[in-house]
Amino acid sequence: MPNNHFTETDLQTEWEEFLIEIQKKDIVLYNAIHGFKLHKLDEDTIRIHYPSETAKAEFEKISVDFFNAFKHKVNHQKIQLEYKMDAVSLKKEIVTKRSIF
Repeated sequence: MPNNHFTETDLQTEWEEFLIEIQKKDIVLYNAIHGFKLHKLDEDTIRIHYPSETAKAEFEKISVDFFNAFKHKVNHQKIQLEYKMDAVSLKKEIVTKRSIF
């Protein structure tokens, strides 16, 4: 199996292009996954930061399409995925009249 080098820029560029395509096809799915952050950890591992379990479930439906295309484009078939929940993006305070005072 080929495992050519790919860069963080390659990953980010492909992710942005994929999001643009999803936005055109399915705005609901786009809204669920646009907050995901992908980062290259090492030569074979990509970490995916996700905001919620529901969003992760939606992402898993289409992740095969994205990663198959990405693997073929960069000619690297040994890519492994690592998921990590991003608690910072979940922490949104709901402001009520009571909390204002």
